[in-house]
Amino acid sequence: MSRVHPQAVVDPKASLGEDVEVGAFTVIGPDVEVGEGTWIGPHVVLNGPTRIGRDNRIYQFAALGEAPQHKGYQGEPTQLLIGDGNTIREFVTCHRGTVQGRGETRIGDDNWLMAYCHIAHDCILGSHTLFANSASLAGHVDIGDHATLGGFALVHQFCRIGEYAFCGFGSGINRDVPPFVTVSGQMAVPHGINKVGLRRHGYSPERIRAIKRAYRIIYRQGLRLEEARRRLLDEMGDEPDVRILADFIGSSQRGLLR
Repeated sequence: MSRVHPQAVVDPKASLGEDVEVGAFTVIGPDVEVGEGTWIGPHVVLNGPTRIGRDNRIYQFAALGEAPQHKGYQGEPTQLLIGDGNTIREFVTCHRGTVQGRGETRIGDDNWLMAYCHIAHDCILGSHTLFANSASLAGHVDIGDHATLGGFALVHQFCRIGEYAFCGFGSGINRDVPPFVTVSGQMAVPHGINKVGLRRHGYSPERIRAIKRAYRIIYRQGLRLEEARRRLLDEMGDEPDVRILADFIGSSQRGLLR
């Protein structure tokens, strides 16, 4: 049974799962679904169409599922999809998608969005990401699993951040960041691989050495991207992590931060 504070406003067309808790002065609109075990603090606003999974924690003053900040948006029924086990802290904003884009904004599982973060329309977040305070995404940004964005990091529209990438605080990111790579600065530049993060997630010394060698090929040998990609495949194509890097380069539309 859900527990809704008497001073919360929940539209009759909203759907709350078992053991959902809703704090005082929270407003939940129609076409919002909240999965079982999710805790929603006071003063939260949820608009729809929005689907929120189970066991999430959504703190006060977060605003989720609002209309996208897009001049072409004309009220189409786009959506926000949020998975399971996410922590969404104070004043976080996540907007729905647009028909000009994917039609949805999607957030995976077990992500941690600290206070004042912004996830714009048509973004896709993987799982196990960490966004420090005020990290913000423009529209159509893709974030890979286990990526980290430091405080006040800003990502330009249509960019991609690869899995296990680390973006330092205050980074201005206007190109794709490959998997496993650390970037920082305004504008951001690469500073090697995310060795600490890889170790924490159980990467062996052999895997880390292979990723470091691949980084040198991409960033230290003066090669064009396609040349670097071919060399990665020719010399290290049997390494799964290197294949991930090569595939990322091959599918990049904005080019890499280099």
